[in-house]
Amino acid sequence: MIGKIERVPLREIWRREAKDFTSWLRNNIDVLNEVVDITLTSLETEKSAGAFSVDLVAEDEEKNTVIIENQLGKSDHDHLGKLVTYLTALEASYGIWIVADPRPEHITAVTWLNESTSASFYLIKIEAVRIGDSEPAPLLTIIVGPSEESREIGEIKKEKAERYKIRKRFWTGLLEKAKAKTQLHANIAPSEYSWVGTGAGKTGLGFNYTIKKNEGNVELYIDRGRDAEEENKKIFDELYRNKEKIEEDFGPPLDWERLDDRRASRIKKGVKTGGYANEDKWPEIQETLIDYMVRFEKALRPYINRLSI
Repeated sequence: MIGKIERVPLREIWRREAKDFTSWLRNNIDVLNEVVDITLTSLETEKSAGAFSVDLVAEDEEKNTVIIENQLGKSDHDHLGKLVTYLTALEASYGIWIVADPRPEHITAVTWLNESTSASFYLIKIEAVRIGDSEPAPLLTIIVGPSEESREIGEIKKEKAERYKIRKRFWTGLLEKAKAKTQLHANIAPSEYSWVGTGAGKTGLGFNYTIKKNEGNVELYIDRGRDAEEENKKIFDELYRNKEKIEEDFGPPLDWERLDDRRASRIKKGVKTGGYANEDKWPEIQETLIDYMVRFEKALRPYINRLSI
């Protein structure tokens, strides 16, 4: 015969969160050790963290500090804030939040903490169960925990954020220098993204600067939006019919990319001496891009103005 698991209300076992559950957990820490991938020892209750008291403070096998915050109810912002505050105040390496009912927004928040901070966080659901007439037993389930995947995601996020900062500095310098030679992008704010641009005077046409890790470009981007692929190609083809004269006016050959497998088309000229990763070359790259843009607009402008579409 197989018994049926029955959930037992937590308050029937631990009436008071601090005195009953926290004291029980301190004396039965092996229950938590069986769930997490660290071994907790040297437990202290109600340890001071500034003006507050931490439910439980422990150490792992490598003497790293571990904060444990308990909540026999629905997770709330107050307890999450306490967990982060205590962890910071005690310079802990781990934060463990044991809660009866984890809300989706707090699951997301703890996932974000694992991806975005150097500490490791666990969100653990606590339940009590019995089978038949047995004594109630605790059931701990990890809802969110640290992992190699979360660390990798965190590193990717940090690299992305750093790219954003670098690109914004690059565009700040370029746009400031460009004002001395052309007013084309004078009213454009520096961007965190891989491009900055302005309209070319015709719907869907833009004069853009783009920057990648190791190269930059000036381009005329042609895209009039959804359901405009045929129109985009007609504009490109009309400009392409003047390719020889446009390139003669510009100087070096241009890259004419009709992009038949995509909605948009573009005409561009690249700078191969470096990109945002080559900060020591930024002045040279920026000056070249600006010079190209001035000549690029001048060469294309008459033909853009005469477009029949």
